[in-house]
Amino acid sequence: MDARATEFGSAEAKARFSELLARVEAGETITIRRHGNAIAKLTPVKPVLSVEERRRKLEEFFAWRKEHGPRLQPGDDLKQWINEGRP
Repeated sequence: MDARATEFGSAEAKARFSELLARVEAGETITIRRHGNAIAKLTPVKPVLSVEERRRKLEEFFAWRKEHGPRLQPGDDLKQWINEGRP
């Protein structure tokens, strides 16, 4: 297959595994085929959030929760809240 291809037969993928991992690490998704059928995908792992990113997301969540009013408390009936159109 062409070096720019994102699909590889299983034998070629085995022979070029290190190269394919480098491409995946760079953000590319690779499909591996056996007898013409797609059998696997190598995809980049979603990056782990840094402490600062997690802190920012938590702050965004708490701001959203404060803006959108009451929260469910132990004993509240979620179905009833939905039927009443509550947030």
